[in-house]
Amino acid sequence: MLEVVLPEKSYGIVIKRNSLEQISEWIGGLWENKKIAIISDTNVFPIYGEQIQKQLEATYEVVHYVVPAGEKSKSLEMAAVLYDFLAEEQFTRSDGIIALGGGVVGDLAGFVASTYMRGIAFVQIPTSLLAQVDSSIGGKTAVNGPKAKNMIGTFAQPDGVLIDPETLQTLPEKRIQEGIAEIIKCGAISDKSLWDDLAAYTGIADLVAHSEAVIEKALRVKKKVVEEDQYDNGSRLLLNFGHTIGHAIENTAGYGKISHGEAVAIGMVQISRKAEARREMPEGITAQIIAMNQKYHLPTAYTPWQEDELFQAITHDKKARGQNLKIILLEKIGQAKVQTIPIKEMNDYLKEGD
Repeated sequence: MLEVVLPEKSYGIVIKRNSLEQISEWIGGLWENKKIAIISDTNVFPIYGEQIQKQLEATYEVVHYVVPAGEKSKSLEMAAVLYDFLAEEQFTRSDGIIALGGGVVGDLAGFVASTYMRGIAFVQIPTSLLAQVDSSIGGKTAVNGPKAKNMIGTFAQPDGVLIDPETLQTLPEKRIQEGIAEIIKCGAISDKSLWDDLAAYTGIADLVAHSEAVIEKALRVKKKVVEEDQYDNGSRLLLNFGHTIGHAIENTAGYGKISHGEAVAIGMVQISRKAEARREMPEGITAQIIAMNQKYHLPTAYTPWQEDELFQAITHDKKARGQNLKIILLEKIGQAKVQTIPIKEMNDYLKEGD
């Protein structure tokens, strides 16, 4: 088990195959006498939700709410629906929420838990690779605004995270690829041995066969920076490699048109190509990122590439500070740096071609 250790609150992360079968024991070690709401989506609840609810009902009063699968559910409108549901079920500050699903459900349920009655307990049970290696830990919760992804959110740590890699068996390959983009990022910014593992695996199926080890290595990268910089002002920004441009691609394409992982994969290539041309990164890194993306069937470019629209989206990015923007570049594979640039200079990083 990994443990995220923070000044106000620490919590454990269980990474274990078939651990969903012991959900009652895990929850029992964290909570007593709570009413529980399982928040899930239309993809995940039919597969896992009913069995989890059945297990828990032996000890707890359990209700559930199923939101439509997809990025569109990550909204203030859906949060309001969930507030009403919790109020109707007479949830109080002594009750808790289980976020059961991928990144959208985790972000939405975490946001609702952290704001309903000024905050109630929640745990994360991520079922997608993307959520398992990234969004389920670190305490960032959010919904999307009309102008930018994750614009409205809170910092709120869960009471625990349970990761069962067996859930990956029910995911289509495209959803696995989404998570691999974040794993590539983790290797690129902080863990050369993880990058080497990715290079050594024969492909997606081989990676999934080693998923426990891969998930743990990726989470160790995130855990380290979250413990150093809980509120995203310093080293935690390194986790945003590929994300400044990636989020802008998601926003301008329309949420749900391109996946988060695909957008991050493209973002890593674009920022690296331009940084190399500007001699801000060593030559050859972009080629390595492109090769790794292609190995795991991730995109390296996007069309139509609309520089002006992408730039406008970036001006609303959370990493913007006044007239400046912090971008993440690689010093070498396994080591990244934060670089501050004037926002207007971002236009240069958005130009197509070398």
